[in-house]
Amino acid sequence: MTTMQDTAAPTSHDDSRRALRRALRNRRRALTPSERQEAARRLCRHLRQLPELQRARRVALYLPNDGEIDPTPLLPWLRRRNVRIHLPVLRPLSRNSLWFVHYHADTPMVVNRFGIPEPDTCHGAHRAHRCPAWALDLILLPLVGFDGAGRRIGMGGGFYDRTLAFSRQHRPRPRLIGLAHDCQGVERLPAQPWDVPLDTIVTDRAVIRPRG
Repeated sequence: MTTMQDTAAPTSHDDSRRALRRALRNRRRALTPSERQEAARRLCRHLRQLPELQRARRVALYLPNDGEIDPTPLLPWLRRRNVRIHLPVLRPLSRNSLWFVHYHADTPMVVNRFGIPEPDTCHGAHRAHRCPAWALDLILLPLVGFDGAGRRIGMGGGFYDRTLAFSRQHRPRPRLIGLAHDCQGVERLPAQPWDVPLDTIVTDRAVIRPRG
């Protein structure tokens, strides 16, 4: 796991997180297409070996954007196992939260305001097409940065933290697995009170089980 070196002298905690987020996004963007393809292959090999994924029957993952490590090579394996697959959708008329909508070959797709493909909002508005976050077995979510203690930094919008805030106390809850390129690892991230902790982090190089 790579250690992030200071690249600037931020004037505040928020400035520090923005600088770190920017540096880590640039780090993953710098990977070549062949490096990204190989990283995705290695990532999915690790994922297929996870007992919690082998047991899961309702799984949410994401379509990669902005250099995120790509979990989609996992899709054929999941479908062969009759796993019901869901994608995150920006929830309308709410402040930065998500729906998880069933995804299959005939799902109508649109591009959201961040330029990310997602199931069409009108399609997702039907309850039969959605799964409550608490009812999912497992969620694979993208990371901008992570450390060995399971702390994470995302894109800054708080979508997953708001959507999954219930998981701190609610049972049942999905297993939360963060995905990243190994180069996005840092020695230590500051914890935030609203951060939802991860159960596991998987990169192209390692499976990290945070202590505690």
